[in-house]
Amino acid sequence: MGNRRRVAERRKTKPAVVGGMIAVAVGGVAFGAYALYGGGAAADDRTQTTSSIADQKAKDIPSGPLSATEVTTTARTFLTAWQQGRVPQAAAATNDTAAATSLLTGYAKDAHLKGVTLTPGARTGDKVPFSVKATVSYKGTEKPLTYASALTVVRDTTDGKPRVDWHSSVVHPDLQDGDTLVTGESGTPPVNAFDRDGGEITTARYPSLGPVLDGLREKYGKTAGGKAGIELRVVRGKSAKSSKASDKTLLELSKGTPGTVKTTLNPTLQAAAERQVAKKARSSVVVLRPSTGEILAVANASQGFNTAFQGSLAPGSTMKVITSSLLIEKKLASPDKAHPCPKFFTYGGWKFQNDDKFEIKGGTFKASFARSCNTAFISQAPKLDNGDLTQQAQQVFGLSMNNWAIGVPTFDGSVPVQSAAQKAASLIGQGGVRMNPLNMASVSATIESGTFKQPYLVSPTVDNRKLATASRTMSSDTLAKLRELMSYTASAGTAAEAMSGVTGNVGAKTGSAEVDGQKKPNGWFTAYRGDLAAAGVVQQGGHGGDTAGPIVASLLKMGG
Repeated sequence: MGNRRRVAERRKTKPAVVGGMIAVAVGGVAFGAYALYGGGAAADDRTQTTSSIADQKAKDIPSGPLSATEVTTTARTFLTAWQQGRVPQAAAATNDTAAATSLLTGYAKDAHLKGVTLTPGARTGDKVPFSVKATVSYKGTEKPLTYASALTVVRDTTDGKPRVDWHSSVVHPDLQDGDTLVTGESGTPPVNAFDRDGGEITTARYPSLGPVLDGLREKYGKTAGGKAGIELRVVRGKSAKSSKASDKTLLELSKGTPGTVKTTLNPTLQAAAERQVAKKARSSVVVLRPSTGEILAVANASQGFNTAFQGSLAPGSTMKVITSSLLIEKKLASPDKAHPCPKFFTYGGWKFQNDDKFEIKGGTFKASFARSCNTAFISQAPKLDNGDLTQQAQQVFGLSMNNWAIGVPTFDGSVPVQSAAQKAASLIGQGGVRMNPLNMASVSATIESGTFKQPYLVSPTVDNRKLATASRTMSSDTLAKLRELMSYTASAGTAAEAMSGVTGNVGAKTGSAEVDGQKKPNGWFTAYRGDLAAAGVVQQGGHGGDTAGPIVASLLKMGG
C-alpha cells in the first residue's frame, strides 16, 4: 500500500549488452540509430560579409511543421539509444540534454531497470506513443514492469532540428519534472488505514482514496510500527513537493510489514460519496463534522489526484459566503436592507455582469445573495481596502495561511491581496482566489458551528500535532445574518432544487466559476445540515445547483 546521432549501420549480429540493458528489437524489427545532424556545406570561394553569412545561416535553418519522417526518425533514434543504454546519444536527441542525461542514467543505476524493450506505436501528429517492458532487479529479487508512455517531437528553435521535447513524463507518465525513479528499501514502511469503525480502507473498497493512502503512508509510515519493504517508487523533486505531492509506489518487489493508522472516515458516508462521484465525471466532494472538524468522507471521480483536498480552483459564487461576512461586519450589507443589483457594474476597467444579464430592481441583499447577483458584491469593491477580503478569510475562516495539518497533504486555499479589477473579481470567487471542496466544506462548517475548527482526517492525539486556528470569530449578529442568508438560499434561492427534501437546520450556497478555455464553468455547491457540512465541485459541469448540488445534498440527507 502506499500510497528516462550517430549514423549506424544495420547489424545482422545480436546486439551487445550495453550499460546493463540488452538492445532488443523496437517495434518487432531491429534497427539502428538515425542521424539527427547532417554535414555542413563546404564554404565557397566568394567573400561574404558578416551580415550576409548570418542571413544565409538563418535561411538554412529549417522551419515550419515537422514532417512525418522527421517525427518518426527522431522518435526511433531516441528510443533505440535509450533501449541500448547509450544515454549520451539518447539525451542528445532531446531538447534538454542535461535533464535527460540525469534521468536516463538513474533509470538503470537508481531504478535498477534492465532488459528494457521499447515498442513505438502509431504516430499521431508530432506525438509518438510507446510501450515499455523491463525487469526491476534489486539484490537478487526481480519483477517485471510494463507501462505505456509517449513522447512529442518539436523543432529546435536554435537550429531547426527535430528533437524530443524533454519532460520526465517521457520516461514514466507518473513522473513530474524533477522527480526520480528509485528502487530500494522504501523510505517509509507501508500502513494499513482504518475508518472510524475499524474497517480497513483499501482502493478496492474505496477507489478514489489512493492518493489519501499515499499521504497517510508518507506522514505516518515511520511512526505507525511497520517495517519497510523493497519497491520501485517515484521520489518527488522540489517542484512537486512544493505542491505537496506525495512519493508514489509503482511496484513492490517485496512487501514490508505495515503499521496501522486510524482515520475519522465514516464508512457509510464514504461509500455513498464514492457512489455519487462515480455518477459525474470530474466531480469531488468532502463531508465534515462542524462541531469537531472531523472529515467523514472524501471522494473524487478522477482517482489519480485528490482534487477534494489538493485542488486549486476558483470557487465562484460560493466565495460570496466569506464576502458577505465581510460586508455585514463593515455595515455595507444586511439581509433585509435594500441593496443594488444592476445588470452591469464597472470597476478597475472591467465591466462585470450577472448570469444572463439579470437585475433585481429595488431588491434586498438577501435576494441578491439567494439569486447569486454578482454586481451586488462587485458594487461594494470601491468601499473595501485591498487586504480586507484576505484578512477576513484568514482571521475568521482559517484559510490562506498554509498551516492546516489534517494528516495528509492539502491545499489550504488562497485569497491573495489584490487591487482594482482583480480585487473586485475576488469578491465573487474569481480573480486570484483558489479553493477546493475541503476548504469550502470548512466554510459551511464554520457558519454552522460559529467557530473555525481545522478539518482533520487523523486525530491530532495520534502524533500530538497542532491544529490551525482562526484569530477571531464573527459576532453573534453577523453569524445570525449569514445563517439567514444561507437558509433562504437553500429554501428559495439557487440551491432550493438541490436541497429539496433536506430538512432541519440547513443552509447552502451555489457557485459557478468561469475558467479560460472551458466551454462550461466549474459548478460548486457548499451546504450544511445540523452537524454535517459538505462541499463539492464538478469541473466543466455548469451551474453548481444542477451539478455539484445533488451530490452534496444526497450526503447531507444521510445524517445531521
